[in-house]
Amino acid sequence: MQRRTATIAGTPCVTYADENPRHILLQPVDHRDLDEVDREAQLLQDSCKAPLALVAFEVSEWNDDLSPWEAPPAFGKRGFGSGAQHTLDLILNGILPELSTILRPQPSHDAILGGYSLAALFSLWCAYQTDAFSAVAAASPSVWFPGWVGYAQGHQPHSRAVYLSLGDREERTRNAVVSAVGSCMRRQHELLRAQGVPCALEWNAGGHFQDPDSRTARAFLWCVGALEADRAA
Repeated sequence: MQRRTATIAGTPCVTYADENPRHILLQPVDHRDLDEVDREAQLLQDSCKAPLALVAFEVSEWNDDLSPWEAPPAFGKRGFGSGAQHTLDLILNGILPELSTILRPQPSHDAILGGYSLAALFSLWCAYQTDAFSAVAAASPSVWFPGWVGYAQGHQPHSRAVYLSLGDREERTRNAVVSAVGSCMRRQHELLRAQGVPCALEWNAGGHFQDPDSRTARAFLWCVGALEADRAA
């Protein structure tokens, strides 16, 4: 995959692309995550035979741009905004249309949205808003987010496949809000299965900050594999 930096729909992006990709992987990142995304792209290149493009686009305010609704702080004094809809609109009306020209994907290409932590929760939320994403790759998503499980219980996702993962030590934190992540994740998985959504839940060794690049790469690889199997069926 060839690495390029670009401004797409007014947003700083890094793309890693094969020629005429069949899968476009979209990932919201903080500017500090770019080294990890380089490693993630290498893992994808080493493990995936299908032509693909990974597009990492920067968000300027992590707690605001990826949050579906306002919530009090979980760490320190910084709370959460409600900018997820604006970010989704940017993807659907700006980034994806421009990528169709820049990357020249195959006519029947899939878009897969994914990420890590709050970006993974954002990706899950987007699955409930639109059918634009064939699959969602949610690595260690912040499903502890206040009100999330209740929201998921009352809505049906539109994506054809969903991958979930969590570190096996993430729920052992002393943070009273975040420690609910394990039970929330189990409930999220149960809901998806009950709704007939093809899904997977992988438990990784370690805490939240361990191996985000490889965890996210595995999330995207599972989604690509699920969609490729669906094509072949």
